[in-house]
Amino acid sequence: MSATYIITLKNCAFFARHGVFDEEELLGQRFFVDAELEVEQGTALVDDSIEDTVHYGIAFQEIERIVTGRRRYLIEALALEVAKTLCVRFPQIKRAKVSIRKPNAPVPGVLDYVEVTVEHVV
Repeated sequence: MSATYIITLKNCAFFARHGVFDEEELLGQRFFVDAELEVEQGTALVDDSIEDTVHYGIAFQEIERIVTGRRRYLIEALALEVAKTLCVRFPQIKRAKVSIRKPNAPVPGVLDYVEVTVEHVV
């Protein structure tokens, strides 16, 4: 097995309209995303080469494009799409673990947020 390292994008915030209920689409809300990316080391660290690693600015833009894109009923499906897309966009990623938090989930009680985590392994 080759050496790997972890890149983490933490608490990326986006306004979107995901959820089962019509009100969630109408009103929208903020979603928070964490992405933990296990990256094959290759020569990136030794050569100090941005071309051989995951450009986290581009990774952020990919996450933003997906989360602010078409409506999903399930944040689980949204997390899986983010994970798979990052693995395709950056072949150096061997595992993508994506968590999505929904602070204003429509539940009959008090909570900070609902969170799902999906892991995609290449």
